[in-house]
Amino acid sequence: MKFSLFLHMERYNHDKPHQELLDELVELVQIAEAGGFDKVWIGEHHAMEFTIGPNPFSFLAYLASLTKNIRLGVGTAVAPFWHPIKLAGEAALVDVMSNGRLEFGIARGAYQCEFDRLLDGKPAAEGAKYLREMVPALQKLWAGDYEHKGECWSFPTSTAVPKPLNSSSIPMWLAARTPESHDYAIKSGCNVMVTPLFKNDDEVVSLMNKFETACADNPGVKRPEIMCLRHTYVHEQPEDWKVGVNGIRNWYAHFQGWARNNQVPEAGFCSPINEDELNEMPDFAPEVLRENLVIGTPGQVVKRLKNYEKLGLDEYSFWSDNSLSHEEKKKSLELFIKEVVPSFQ
Repeated sequence: MKFSLFLHMERYNHDKPHQELLDELVELVQIAEAGGFDKVWIGEHHAMEFTIGPNPFSFLAYLASLTKNIRLGVGTAVAPFWHPIKLAGEAALVDVMSNGRLEFGIARGAYQCEFDRLLDGKPAAEGAKYLREMVPALQKLWAGDYEHKGECWSFPTSTAVPKPLNSSSIPMWLAARTPESHDYAIKSGCNVMVTPLFKNDDEVVSLMNKFETACADNPGVKRPEIMCLRHTYVHEQPEDWKVGVNGIRNWYAHFQGWARNNQVPEAGFCSPINEDELNEMPDFAPEVLRENLVIGTPGQVVKRLKNYEKLGLDEYSFWSDNSLSHEEKKKSLELFIKEVVPSFQ
């Protein structure tokens, strides 16, 4: 099982300069590369300070010259917010800049607040139609000349400029949750990305079962890879689990503040839901999060990930977004590299 790092710049108040956040992101990526991680993933989000990712290609182009071997992953581009020609060219350019290290993830989008701002308020639930039209269009643009006439976009004969470096395509990953999305990913020649968010390992098993079913239903297609993304916090002292849980609770309090879409943001900030509201949600009880998420001592985390490996996961992605300080994130990641990764080599 391979390992990757998933992260954004996180900002919760005006005190932290963006340049400092960028420097910290670079340091975490370089630590992951030195620790043998296969990939780093950075996603796309707009107008929200707590998850900064206006263009993942900008981050990855910047990281290309600051890293040597780690593969650079878009995790993920939001299909409805792009035009196929622009997205194909942006991706291929970063592939060239990074000497062929780009991994391309794509998703339908989730936050209604982003659709309100970038897609004239169209329902986020309609994102799937953009995704399913985008995937084959990108593949054909990377391969050569292509004319497109669809529901979401139409354009005359065009091609990606530049072209991907090493072949006519780039490894594609599709964020999947439903059986239909798993089936579509495999039929389309895409690898699969899944995240159980705050749920327990029953959700991991369910997602793996959907993936394996889709593979079995498409016997003529080469089995793709599957990656699982999970909030991860590794600690030394048994009682330190509370540090990780409290940080992730705070992250989800901000997540809920944006997801409810009932506030007017101020300077890119929305107020998190309050502690009383969070406490009324059983999924976010401290002991429940401790049990559900990958939070523990190195030995506990190794045991948990060995079970994931047995399920057939090809890649485990260490999700470092958790509202904690840079030093706390760094310590957790370094402990994971030192004490967990060697058990899988």
